[in-house]
Amino acid sequence: MAQSPFLNKVRKEIRLRGYSIRTEKTYIYWIKQFIYFHKKKHPEEMGAEEVKNYLSSMAENRSVAINTQKVALNALVYLYQKVLNRPLGDLNFRYATKQRHLPTVLTPSEVQKIISCASGRNQTVLKLLYGSGLRLNECLRLRIQDVDLEQNSLTIRDGKGNKDRKTLLSPSLKPELKKLIKKLKVFNLKTMNEV
Repeated sequence: MAQSPFLNKVRKEIRLRGYSIRTEKTYIYWIKQFIYFHKKKHPEEMGAEEVKNYLSSMAENRSVAINTQKVALNALVYLYQKVLNRPLGDLNFRYATKQRHLPTVLTPSEVQKIISCASGRNQTVLKLLYGSGLRLNECLRLRIQDVDLEQNSLTIRDGKGNKDRKTLLSPSLKPELKKLIKKLKVFNLKTMNEV
């Protein structure tokens, strides 16, 4: 499906500022919803009043959680402030009242059942997610140099907020990771020799 030139401009602006792909998708989603809410009227023809009406409608008609409403607000403030260079000022809209629910947390035995259903690389990924508290993208972007088997630590690069951080590596994963690292090094060496 072809994307509108305006949304492509917004996407380009978000990427130039170094936001994560998730933030990009989220902002584009809420900007689209805002445009559809106002019957495809161009954002340049709208302003603070339309944003206020949209955010209030989210609280009144869609009964969204306050955090969902705040994400939509962030997307629209970004659109007007950074892309259109028209700050919105004080919006004074109605906040959502739906409270956040506590998440359902799996027991350790439930987690073990899930992990045991996977195998190979996928099982290692699940163990890293659970044992080190990584987000999926952080785990999938790990490199050999980010794994410190001596210190039982992982270096997460460009995590949330584009920040680097260190986290613990479960000692039970060391043998598995050693095997994977060895396999990768052999593969890379083979590939280099073929060139």
